Amino acid sequence: MEVFYLKGAEGPLFSIYHPAARARRSRLGLVYAPPFAEEINRARRMAALQARRLAELGVDILLMDPFGTGDSAGDFGDARWETWRDDVMTAVAWLATRTNGQVGLWGVRLGALLAADAAAADPGRIACLVFWQPVLSGDRHLTQFLRLRVAATMDKGPGRESTKDLRARLSEGEPLEIAGYELAPALADSIASLQLQSSIQRLGALPVNWLEIASEGTPALAPVSQQVVGALEQQNYPLVARAVSGEPFWALQEITLAPNLLRATDDLFRT
Repeated sequence: MEVFYLKGAEGPLFSIYHPAARARRSRLGLVYAPPFAEEINRARRMAALQARRLAELGVDILLMDPFGTGDSAGDFGDARWETWRDDVMTAVAWLATRTNGQVGLWGVRLGALLAADAAAADPGRIACLVFWQPVLSGDRHLTQFLRLRVAATMDKGPGRESTKDLRARLSEGEPLEIAGYELAPALADSIASLQLQSSIQRLGALPVNWLEIASEGTPALAPVSQQVVGALEQQNYPLVARAVSGEPFWALQEITLAPNLLRATDDLFRT
């Protein structure tokens, strides 16, 4: 394992490189695109475990904190979607020199939308996409994030805020502090404009592996995911989607693992 700072356009990017086991090297690498805000921290343990497992299977892995997140340079309030997209492709270029082969993207939650958007800008540079619990609508994801602030002001009675109020303030150019993160209006606008289905449709025939977690009953994709996957399948898009049982580790404060998700991801890369 190699820990270093990758040179990004806006500043150094904290990175961890897990080289593939030499005896099993597949000449394939994956760059990790993390989720949003506090979900980054909640997903770190799962990402670290999966990175080690995939490296043992012969896949080179680069975990990277985009600008303004984690241990990378910059503050969250300075982050912009375009910068994150550039950071992902900078990581792809670096990993390609190490693998001497193909590089794919592994996106978690909003990171899946980031991976798809980055790949759509230059799909010829990307070998494949792996999604964990992908966010389908940037606009809905933004609303869910704004609700964290609404919930924090519920005890204010008639003066409490609403998501409509918060969106209006963002549209007027006011940054908002939400759950300890300063959200810039420009970043909010970019996130709200994105839809996963439309991003995937810009990828040509780039293979997508889509994995979700179901915490109750027989594992199945969420109904909204089924709609998107079904629409893409009707267009003969090369996409494989499945659900496994487990807990939503990205949403829980305590460190939580999803072993079935780890195993399902391993299976994608077994030779």
